Amino acid sequence: MVGYLCAIVAGSFDLLAGWFALQRWAGRIQPRYIIAFAAGVLLAATFFHILPEVDLKSSSLFLALGFMTFYLLEKLMMIHACGEKECDTHEIGPVAVLGMALDNVTDGAGIMVGYRINPLLGVAITLAVVLHEIPQGMTSALIMREAKWGLRRMLLALGLAGLLYPVGAVLAQLIPPGFQQKMLAFIAGDFIYIGAGDLLPEAHRRFNWKVILLVIVGMVSMLVMKWVCPS
Repeated sequence: MVGYLCAIVAGSFDLLAGWFALQRWAGRIQPRYIIAFAAGVLLAATFFHILPEVDLKSSSLFLALGFMTFYLLEKLMMIHACGEKECDTHEIGPVAVLGMALDNVTDGAGIMVGYRINPLLGVAITLAVVLHEIPQGMTSALIMREAKWGLRRMLLALGLAGLLYPVGAVLAQLIPPGFQQKMLAFIAGDFIYIGAGDLLPEAHRRFNWKVILLVIVGMVSMLVMKWVCPS
């Protein structure tokens, strides 16, 4: 039950982040700082929480497959996080929506699998997903606004995207116990690509020592979580 709740919480941030980005006062916050912290948390969750639970000798193929799958999705289909005022690399459309859908279902399944293996692992994956979903949800809303989508249509799209997390959690129940480590390896590959291949380059478009500091803070926060709540 808690695993489903974590997936629902993660999904709600699609809608909340999009709603936030559409507010007039949201422009006062520089997205690059959110992206930098999210990158640190995402990578640290992978290195300190997920990979220690994975037998890489038998699951390395799935680690690489997770990385390559989301590399191709992000380059060919998905909307990525934008740290600058203009997001000029993607247009919102059915293909981008499909990419986001696949991403959200996978993240929802990862939350549930992580929680079934270790509740702390499920919480760590949930935090990582929530934090990388905030810049993606904001970016999605801003691109839809530039494409002249109406408010109701935007919020409906974001809400439906958020519902895909619990869908992924439900589908995760079909994963046999012997395949759970491989699913975790796949999620780790996904997180490594998103953190290092998407979020970090976006946060570092311009040199800013605060960005570097926030990446480190994000990583340290997940390491402290590991120390305070050992498995």
